[in-house]
Amino acid sequence: MPESISLRAVADHLGSPLDHYWSRVVGAGRANEGLRADWQRQLAEAHTACGFEYVRFHGLLHDDMFVYTERPDGTPVYNFQYVDALFDALLDIGVRPFVEFGFSPGALARETNTVFWWGANGAPPTDLDRWTELIDRLVRHWVGRYGLAEVRRWYFEVWNEANLWGFWHGTRGEYFELYRATARAVKAVDGQLRVGGPATSNFVPDARFAGETEDIDSRFIVGDGDDIDALSWQPVWVAEFLDFCHREGLPVDFVSTHPYPTDWALDEHGQGQKLTRGVDATPTDLALLRQIVTGSRYPDAEIHLTEWSSSSSPRDHAHDTLPAATYVVRSVLHALGTADSLSYWTFTDVFEEGGAGEELFHGGFGMVTLPGVPKPTFHAYRMLHALGDRLLARTDGAVLTRESGTGRIAALAYHYPEEEPRSVPASFDSRDPARATQAKGAPRRLELTVTGLAPGTRFAVEVLDAEHGDAIGAWRALGEPADPTRELLATLDRLARATAVEPVVAGPDGAVRLDRQLSPWSLCLLRQLD
Repeated sequence: MPESISLRAVADHLGSPLDHYWSRVVGAGRANEGLRADWQRQLAEAHTACGFEYVRFHGLLHDDMFVYTERPDGTPVYNFQYVDALFDALLDIGVRPFVEFGFSPGALARETNTVFWWGANGAPPTDLDRWTELIDRLVRHWVGRYGLAEVRRWYFEVWNEANLWGFWHGTRGEYFELYRATARAVKAVDGQLRVGGPATSNFVPDARFAGETEDIDSRFIVGDGDDIDALSWQPVWVAEFLDFCHREGLPVDFVSTHPYPTDWALDEHGQGQKLTRGVDATPTDLALLRQIVTGSRYPDAEIHLTEWSSSSSPRDHAHDTLPAATYVVRSVLHALGTADSLSYWTFTDVFEEGGAGEELFHGGFGMVTLPGVPKPTFHAYRMLHALGDRLLARTDGAVLTRESGTGRIAALAYHYPEEEPRSVPASFDSRDPARATQAKGAPRRLELTVTGLAPGTRFAVEVLDAEHGDAIGAWRALGEPADPTRELLATLDRLARATAVEPVVAGPDGAVRLDRQLSPWSLCLLRQLD
């Protein structure tokens, strides 16, 4: 049997601040998808249940948003109606935009249709003056429409993953020039607006690979062996970006990058290899990034990891599984205090970078399927959101918290089995590797004790496991319907939401005690009701 998870605390203990950095930002595919009714409905549920405050997406300036076009004589035409409709909907839901400026409008792009099914124009603008004018007009439009106080609460990120060919058909130097022009344009509207970058993907082995022309050394083309974790992993372009901005006197209000643990960023020749790093890759990467930023000329810059998941593939069946949810909880709780946000990519399977998914469970990024059936990762974020803002106690496998305003106690435990040392191994070609991962592990005992409560204080214990709230498990139990009817889909949705819940009451001594076995990959939430 694995070692027990044992945790105890006194209810009125002062504790320490617990920042819910994991629910500050969540990702979505592209701006135009946000005009869909199902996308907006699912975002509203994710905001209410999981607490997400901001949403980030690609394609704000893409041609399907009609933001910038040119007449035959070259005269610019600015049209912000589609953006207004989207941003109005976001703010009505209670979610703010984490603005990503990209990709180039077709009329300004040096090359067009470079990436994605929807043909993003991942190339530098041909005219930086016209690009700057577009940014200036757009930001001033937002200030006029929503008010300066509101827009000061937004974030403005320059581009997305300019270190990857397809996303950026240019050099690192050209990206830095784009950042210079964009950052100055934003700050010219108001000095308190927040701008940052470089929004690169990813952490790669050895700092040499952060360059713009280096080929990947064959010595580092490795498999899933232990040698992977012995490599020195570094964030791409971050140090160089900060040095450039300091030399040029540019603002950096936040630093962003994408720490996927199962992705090797490609170089400009398309060379690289998918691999799975160790289970502590994300906490290790975030701690290193915090160290780099703190030691830079921008020590007070916020850190936003604007994309993150167990895998960077929108066709990885591991995304649909219980292990992915347990990985989320373990990673964010092991990385406390290192970042200002860790944005899960994405909240929904309404996501079309490679076109629509061909089946209900196709390994999409989303926390919910295209029809809105919640996957285990949705429950993971919902349970994390139930935690308080004061950390009373923690151990490897559990945290115990209190909410300052109400005094309510909440604890969350997880069982990520020792038999899987990796960050949820990817399952690209079939569901079989994902099933093999979920079959690993032995039960683990959980012992939680909270004292100092009023006798009779009521709690609920909620469990997510293979028998309760596992959407794909419920789908299998229903016979794996390839094309479920509306009635069958409603049944699946009900089963996917049916986590196991039972009451627990504090005894006459003012203590609540929880002693149970956790099955591998399960989550257990204890939350006070009174």
